[in-house]
Amino acid sequence: MPLILDRQQVLDIYSDAATRKWVIPTFNSENLTTTEAILSAALDYSRKISKPDLPVTIGITNQYSHRSQSVYYTHTRQWDIGLKLFMADIGVLTSKGSPFEKLNVMVHLDHTQWDSDKPLLEWDMHMFSMIMYDASALPFDENIRLTAEFIEKHGKIIVVEGACDEIVDATGDERSDLTTPEQAVKYLNGTGADFIVANLGTEHRASAADLKYHGDIAREISRLTGTKLVLHGTSSVGNDQVKHLFSDGIAKVNIWTILERNTAPVLFEDMVRNSARITGRDKTEQMIRDGLLGEKVERSSKASLSHYTTVYRQDIIFGEMKRIVTAYFDLWYV
Repeated sequence: MPLILDRQQVLDIYSDAATRKWVIPTFNSENLTTTEAILSAALDYSRKISKPDLPVTIGITNQYSHRSQSVYYTHTRQWDIGLKLFMADIGVLTSKGSPFEKLNVMVHLDHTQWDSDKPLLEWDMHMFSMIMYDASALPFDENIRLTAEFIEKHGKIIVVEGACDEIVDATGDERSDLTTPEQAVKYLNGTGADFIVANLGTEHRASAADLKYHGDIAREISRLTGTKLVLHGTSSVGNDQVKHLFSDGIAKVNIWTILERNTAPVLFEDMVRNSARITGRDKTEQMIRDGLLGEKVERSSKASLSHYTTVYRQDIIFGEMKRIVTAYFDLWYV
């Protein structure tokens, strides 16, 4: 069906997911290849479990300082053009006649900043399914006040995810404590947010999956709030830690870093193995002489259209991203 943009329809999808004990993932994207890999994985999984309207959310950040994904969507590096192209791509891919037309696809504005994203906040919120209103850089009470004001203005139009507490920054420049149940309740009651992001030990922008997710704290919070928690920073922990999120009160999970972090090495290895097909024999021999490639690299092949096109590189990234997304469906849609 077309994109799910109506607030009540979005909430109904989450209600249905709760009856199935599903956690709905949001996969962020900053290019068409990622967007289509997410949808392709969802389509395959919908066929596997015989649910044509499988829910999936595709998200994007805007002027979020740590990663402005709408800016990177186009080489103009203009956020508004990038965001419009992102929305247009999803609109076409979910329209009638598309392979993905029966999926329940939602669009999420992630980490929308209370200050730098003010121009975006003037857009028609009917265009989106959900928004994370992020005032977490401010003192806690000010965060609550501004989030409540946003929800008062837009809460009848769009599902709002509030940033109760910014989770730890992988750069080391920011640190924050784990969210307490008291903080979560105060934030939820003070803002009226539909969902809240809490600091549960995971990490934004992590380079390795080596942290700890605190499911015990999530359970303490959800006993008081109900199933309203959103987990960010999932890429920073192994899948074994996040297999049973629904029982911890997690309704939604946001994912991006792993899609890029774990696909780049796969592409790099394939390009090294196919160096002669990409660069030609002479260039490969030169890189061997320069010590950039080893003596064992394959060097006999001729340069080939099949390997030096953008399609070759995109296909590798697409396939690996699709595998990663599918693995998350296997965790949370069982």
